[in-house]
Amino acid sequence: MQGIKRKLVYVTLYEAFAMLFTSVGLALFSGRSLAHAGVAGVASSTVAFIWNLIYNTGFEAWEARQPGTGRSVARRLLHAAGFEAGLVVTLVPLFAWWLQVSLWEALWMDIGLIIFFLIYTYLFNLLFDHVFGLPASAQATTGQQPKGCKA
Repeated sequence: MQGIKRKLVYVTLYEAFAMLFTSVGLALFSGRSLAHAGVAGVASSTVAFIWNLIYNTGFEAWEARQPGTGRSVARRLLHAAGFEAGLVVTLVPLFAWWLQVSLWEALWMDIGLIIFFLIYTYLFNLLFDHVFGLPASAQATTGQQPKGCKA
């Protein structure tokens, strides 16, 4: 499966499982019902989606004004840190209010989500590629291996 169909299946499955796992985790760690925590899970996914659009638009505008081109490790780390910082500033108060926990507890929940999503994204991609095959961009052309990949 390739192209837009692959992207739509990927995003749909990724977000569906992410909301499920997030809702269960927030329910367990906040002591709230799954239905109540589920609202926070859906809200956090929505906030992340909107923030992603806003942040990447701003980051790319900033990036276009920089003298150097390309995406160095430092620039990628700056991008990731800025994105996550924006989510923390937004989600911690939301979790504290909706789940009726302290800001400190909400911060730890958010840190837990960040760690979870690092692992979840890696494992989801591994399983997705195993089930649906690699995207065309990651497939080797005749006799060549993709750059940076080892057999």
